[in-house]
Amino acid sequence: MSKFIKLKKGFNINLAGKAETKIVDNIHPDTFALKPADFFGIERPKLLVNEGDTVKAGSPLLLDKKREQVLFTAPVSGEITHIVRGEKRKLLEIRIKADKEVKHEEFKKYSTSEIQSLSKDEAAAQLYKSGAWVNLVERPYGVVANPEVTPKSIFISAFDTSPLAADYNFVFKGQEQYFQAGISILKKFTSGTIHLNINADAEVAPIFAHAKEVQVNKFSGPHPAGNVGVQIHHIDPIGKGDTVWTIKPFGVIQIGKLFLEGILDASKVIALAGSEVSQPQYYKTYVGACINKFVEGNVKQDHVRFVSGNPLTGEKIAKDGHVRYFDDVITVLPEGDHYQMFGWILPTANKLSFHKSFGLFSWLNGSKKEYVLDTNMQGEDRAFVQTGVFEQVTPMDILPVHLLKAIMAEDYDNMEALGILEVVEEDLALCEFVDVSKHPVQEILREGITLMQNS
Repeated sequence: MSKFIKLKKGFNINLAGKAETKIVDNIHPDTFALKPADFFGIERPKLLVNEGDTVKAGSPLLLDKKREQVLFTAPVSGEITHIVRGEKRKLLEIRIKADKEVKHEEFKKYSTSEIQSLSKDEAAAQLYKSGAWVNLVERPYGVVANPEVTPKSIFISAFDTSPLAADYNFVFKGQEQYFQAGISILKKFTSGTIHLNINADAEVAPIFAHAKEVQVNKFSGPHPAGNVGVQIHHIDPIGKGDTVWTIKPFGVIQIGKLFLEGILDASKVIALAGSEVSQPQYYKTYVGACINKFVEGNVKQDHVRFVSGNPLTGEKIAKDGHVRYFDDVITVLPEGDHYQMFGWILPTANKLSFHKSFGLFSWLNGSKKEYVLDTNMQGEDRAFVQTGVFEQVTPMDILPVHLLKAIMAEDYDNMEALGILEVVEEDLALCEFVDVSKHPVQEILREGITLMQNS
């Protein structure tokens, strides 16, 4: 039975530079990259290619020795130009110089009626071989889904409330056939419900409104209402021993196209957004694209930070860096490496503040004002201050400060009791934004998750 959830806790960060709803499809990056760090849960990656090898889209690049049936495949065809390694020869990137026209590995095609009669094992084999399986993320811990586990339910969030997020209604327009085929494949992997969660505060696109074989739930409220972890918490909470899978709409569509057309289509529409972008807009490209051609001549100044992802959870990358696998937005923000004396106390209406203290009069502007924020932390690490503010931006029945302290103390029992099974980094990202103590909340949380996995 469909549910309507109205959330009051949270906070919307309204930044300037949201992407205009138009797609540029004539700019083609030269290189693309697969980064193992984008996929949590890969413990022992094994490289399957060498520099100089040629590959097709869908060709295997690496596997995890722990689950060798799951392959990580190339998003485009071309030549392997760089195998980038870090300390202790840790594999960081596999870079591909792309062909002008993408060549695809051929997988088996199925009609809509054939998809309905496919067995779970047949569907799984195609997902493993093509690399599409990696779209499935397992909770708890936010890792690549374990093929040997049956989830009690599968969750799809059909909207994103994070700052400068891509508009899913626009990005996935016209993909109804593939989305529905993807749902039909996913249905084979759980005896439970596939939950499709939509935004009750906005118009819903036909691709989501007309979906079948799903339970459509409505969520209303500020960010992080669009986070799938928040949605799971309110609809089908994760207890000890439970497993839930999540997947983004992009992944559902990719799976649907894999079975209907027999190719791994890694094409993706990515938003370029942020106050420092001259023309914020969308670009049609492929997973793992190099951003240099998108930002060249389209940035207002040189002293900026390029972020793969949104400003809350994204990762800093170079001007010629590559977009992470699950990201659908590139954010460009002013670099905040300056010192402003008494910056937190000077009265101003131009700085956003949840506390109504930093940027003393910013709250008078209302919720529709767009802000230009840089990356300055406005402070440094210090002891936790008990303000109760973390709870105000976390619409879940957990105690974030206590959970973080339990992680720092490596108290496994309290970590579990305080809700670590229900959260990943994005669910507590707002806590990091509003934290007057300037703790790396998301980093601490991932350290705790790693401890729990290895315990």
